[in-house]
Amino acid sequence: MTDPALLLVAHGTRNPRGVEMIARLADAVSGRVGATRVAFVDVLGPSPSEVLREIAGPVVLVPAFLASGYHVHADVPREVADSGHGRVLITPALGPDPALARVLVQRLREAGWRPGDAVVLAAAGSSDPRALHDVHRAADMLSALTHRTVSVGYVATGEPRVPQVVEELRERGARRVFVASYLLAEGLFHSRLSGAGADGVTAPLGVTAPVVDLVARRYYAAVPALKASAGVRPAR
Repeated sequence: MTDPALLLVAHGTRNPRGVEMIARLADAVSGRVGATRVAFVDVLGPSPSEVLREIAGPVVLVPAFLASGYHVHADVPREVADSGHGRVLITPALGPDPALARVLVQRLREAGWRPGDAVVLAAAGSSDPRALHDVHRAADMLSALTHRTVSVGYVATGEPRVPQVVEELRERGARRVFVASYLLAEGLFHSRLSGAGADGVTAPLGVTAPVVDLVARRYYAAVPALKASAGVRPAR
């Protein structure tokens, strides 16, 4: 059996810089594991089912999401089923993961954060409680590295919203508040953070060595199971 192909599945955005970032991430991952295809579950194409129909051999599908909500639990498996492809293994999403927490600390330092400054982890948000739980796990991982409690705020779905959290921290005496963007790429959600009233906002996680390594780890962890079994199943 040949090595499986890797399909990186992202949400999708109308922002060309966000689309370009996913393309760069796939290119970087290709240098580690071989040819990597890209698909999107929303906003733009190609869809995962369209790409899977073009791949004859086994596939490891890596959801490029920072939390496992409806897209990961429902949309991705449905797309795989719709494709009719019989040799696909879906890995866990990218986040939460300690590697991402380390990138967030790096981004905070780049934005001017200093130990003692308050931190808000800004996530897109979700109506799925599993995704919200994942975001709080990510905040706990960041708290362990910054040695202070990291608050959580949401950009689009869920409460509290990021500006509200920033304001509450100031009311409780925080002199400086920084927003850690828990987003992979630039886009509408990230652009909203500039108006949150913080002293600094980090860049998105982007294409960094730890993120590339994380995608590669998801792939290599799935390969043995895919080679040993037939059919479609999630790697949990």
